[in-house]
Amino acid sequence: MNVAIVVDAAGLEARLRAGIEGVVHVAVEDLTGGGDHFRATVVAAAFRGKSRLERHRMVYDALGELMRGPVHALALETRAPDEVPAPKE
Repeated sequence: MNVAIVVDAAGLEARLRAGIEGVVHVAVEDLTGGGDHFRATVVAAAFRGKSRLERHRMVYDALGELMRGPVHALALETRAPDEVPAPKE
């Protein structure tokens, strides 16, 4: 039996928060409204000292089977908390 998995921005955000240690900010946007192309910004302590490739792998691991099925595209911005620019006054 083949069951379709429904994916939305809130579901991806929940998985990222649960699957990556020290998440302080997550923002996920569905780029097409179809639940298959997303943009995500993730700020997490676990990213400190990691390369861009290592960070992206951590995101893919947190999303698990969703990256091998319903999510066809994911644009990522990943940062450690100390890499977030200060707000402009």
